[in-house]
Amino acid sequence: MTGPACVTGRFQPVHEDHLRLFRMGLEERGRLIVGITNPDPSSRRPEPDSGHRHREDANPFTYWERAELLLCALGHDPRVLLVPFDLGRPELWECYAPLDAVQYVGRGGAWEAGKARRLAAAGYRVVEAEPGPGERRTSTEIRAAIRAGGDWERLVPPATVAPLRAMLAGRRARGAVL
Repeated sequence: MTGPACVTGRFQPVHEDHLRLFRMGLEERGRLIVGITNPDPSSRRPEPDSGHRHREDANPFTYWERAELLLCALGHDPRVLLVPFDLGRPELWECYAPLDAVQYVGRGGAWEAGKARRLAAAGYRVVEAEPGPGERRTSTEIRAAIRAGGDWERLVPPATVAPLRAMLAGRRARGAVL
């Protein structure tokens, strides 16, 4: 039996570049584990290759909210399993995704290259995917558009717009900001 695909990320929030990796993994492996990193505030650690990953403003959505958005984006596909995945604790990675899982990592910079090396060093087979055609999306760009009251809706998967709007409205009602 072949292992599933696995894609790890913060998904703050999910966007098309993430979906491209998910589709690639599902097409090639038939099953997908989506490992949600920084699953709780205690798992956030400074990373030498990414100065913002641990900051509160870069992690506004809870694990629960990200899981909800991912389920919407993935159409509640039964071939997909969502799990927490604490990148700062490699000794636990096999608890989240079996070692026969193939890790799909997008190429895009020092953070992605470092993550691919760390996953490979832990014993995972890693597929480094070239960026897709067109404009590259980042969650940082989406969060900035939301905070500025800009056109963020075109930057996220259509299936996540309504739930994301509801999450943001709930935050505003509680006096919380993104």
